[in-house]
Amino acid sequence: MEAELAALAASGATTLVGLMVSETWDQARQRLSRFFARGGDEEDEETVAAELRSSRSDLVRAHEDADAEALADIEATWRARLRRALLADPAAAEHLRSLLAEVGSDHGGEPLGAVHNTVSGGVQHGPVLQGGRFSGLSFHVHGNDDPDYRENPSN
Repeated sequence: MEAELAALAASGATTLVGLMVSETWDQARQRLSRFFARGGDEEDEETVAAELRSSRSDLVRAHEDADAEALADIEATWRARLRRALLADPAAAEHLRSLLAEVGSDHGGEPLGAVHNTVSGGVQHGPVLQGGRFSGLSFHVHGNDDPDYRENPSN
């Protein structure tokens, strides 16, 4: 049973860290604060909320700095915390499963981090990039140098 709880804690930590950089973080943070403060009072919930906010700030900074070690540390911290909560209260496992399912449905039931892009506005004859930072890109185009070919490739 402990292996199952460890897997649930790992899944929960991955989801929690993913939520920290999502649009639904504020709602998820409130619900996670209540989960961690189970049986506690409002003050406990506020303490957990402050810890989650702090972790989110650290996570954003780690993303900006491309600090993979810091990212892993943040996730490991919450994985351990979830594991302790699950071991202390086995009934919390069902609550966490339910919470993760509901939070997942906030994303349309799609995996966290799923991206869908649509390119419109005519025919695209080259790479289309979407992102925040690009550097050192080079494109090598192979094709016909005839200007008529570029305007109407069906010739």
